Amino acid sequence: MAKILVPLADGFEEIEAISIIDVLNRAGNEVVVAGLFGKEVVGANTKLKVKVDTLLEEVDINDIDMIVLPGGLPGAEYLAKSDLVQDMIRKMDEKGKMVGAICAAPWALKEAGVLEGKKHTNYPGFEEKTGKDGYIADKKVVADGNVMTSRGPGTAICFALEIVKKLNGEEVYNKLKAGLLADYC
Repeated sequence: MAKILVPLADGFEEIEAISIIDVLNRAGNEVVVAGLFGKEVVGANTKLKVKVDTLLEEVDINDIDMIVLPGGLPGAEYLAKSDLVQDMIRKMDEKGKMVGAICAAPWALKEAGVLEGKKHTNYPGFEEKTGKDGYIADKKVVADGNVMTSRGPGTAICFALEIVKKLNGEEVYNKLKAGLLADYC
């Protein structure tokens, strides 16, 4: 079982965040959902309010196996511009731990310097923020070393399942994928 941090900022993409949290939990992982600004976070599209148990500043990054950033705007921008988030991403990367982001959130990975020399994907058009070097436009999920990225809301379950495969193994991945009827991944 892995311990995975999912930071949320106001304006997060609801489908991405909830899909990632749900799938990773179903695989038996401990998912720590932490608010960047407060313990109630508001989604970008439906204005869904999510109450989290902790603030990001209270999380000990040394206890975390992976950090996964959902996209959405302005949520992804808040994550990209947060000194705390940037520091956490860099520390995870320096230790060779997994870092992941979907949609607009690979922007935060770029700002932290972890996309340098890595293949990645993101929401179409965001390669202006993430960098065109290494950008792959036609894959749902791109993994390169300890960095994993995905395109957007429609790829969120595939992204979460790939994280499960990496952290929990092929058997858990196959069982969960079948149970979710996610044969399109």
